[in-house]
Amino acid sequence: MMSRPDTQDYLDLFLNDTPLMDVRAPVEFNKGSFPTAINAPLMNDDERHRVGIRYKEAGQQSAIELGHQLVQGDIKQQRIESWIRFTQQHPDGYLFCFRGGLRSQLTQRWIHDAGVDFPLVKGGYKALRRFLIDAQEALLPDLPIFIISGRTGTGKTRVLLDTPNPVDLEGMAHHRGSSFGRTLTPQPSQIDFENRVAIALLKAKHRFGGPVFLEDESRLVGRCALPHNLRDRMAEAPLLILENTLEERIDIIRQDYVTDMLAAFIERDGEEAGWLNFRDYLLSALDRIRKRLGGQRHQALRDVMVQALDEQQRSGDVSRHAEWIQVLLQDYYDPMYDYQLSQKAGRIAARGSPDELREWAANASG
Repeated sequence: MMSRPDTQDYLDLFLNDTPLMDVRAPVEFNKGSFPTAINAPLMNDDERHRVGIRYKEAGQQSAIELGHQLVQGDIKQQRIESWIRFTQQHPDGYLFCFRGGLRSQLTQRWIHDAGVDFPLVKGGYKALRRFLIDAQEALLPDLPIFIISGRTGTGKTRVLLDTPNPVDLEGMAHHRGSSFGRTLTPQPSQIDFENRVAIALLKAKHRFGGPVFLEDESRLVGRCALPHNLRDRMAEAPLLILENTLEERIDIIRQDYVTDMLAAFIERDGEEAGWLNFRDYLLSALDRIRKRLGGQRHQALRDVMVQALDEQQRSGDVSRHAEWIQVLLQDYYDPMYDYQLSQKAGRIAARGSPDELREWAANASG
């Protein structure tokens, strides 16, 4: 079988979710990589650190020699075996290091010596990252964007995911964007988040076409910051205002943050620990906005939440959660949102129920 050539077709790699083998050290991988990449390092963090010191003290050749001393024998064989497994599982994949230099070339040669030809990404991580930054900068000015906005609990994410061409920022950040918004999946690093966003925008433009739909977000989604150029573009895009009844909003909040979150905690932690961690999640989320609520209002709401949790634990009845949810919506979230919307009134393109906005988005997409 003919071997595949090395590549620098970065757009093709990202549009087709090509499997990637990142042979950088774990500390580099954890700082930031790409959604389809797995870490199969040539050197672990300690080995890389020692080689780096040798490079500074004695130059490149001495550092290379130390690297070969550190990665030999059984250690070398184990790493080659892990790379071979990747090539077998992902015959359409590629490998990369930081710049497409010594580490990826050495990995490629050792794999070749084991009987497998496997291509690398020219320019490595640095070129891939630069491509995403430049591509996003280039596509954003002319990319048609609509922002789905609306009061807390209207179900914006649900409508977003039903549009023809959604980019789900909260999904990529593993956070719903409020004090109560954390999920059980850890948030990505800032670089990982930025890479995911850029890839999603590229797919939205090149694979799906038509206008792109995003959910209205503040600068931070949890601890992930929106890229400045995307934030600036979103700040001028037309708004689709999602409207829903207070009762429906309460039901959506209760489903997302009470029923579904408890189920997720129990699935992860078991019945007893899951309940305790869920209870702490809700109470801690309320405590995080104590200063903004004011001490007296916070304590009153906390008492109501504790009573609702106690009743839920005793009988499984979640209806009492409606009380604190309604107060938070009407007295805390709605006034903030209404003020913010008053500053954006000239950007409103449509208002409506979930079904009406789904229909509007479909018509806008042709």
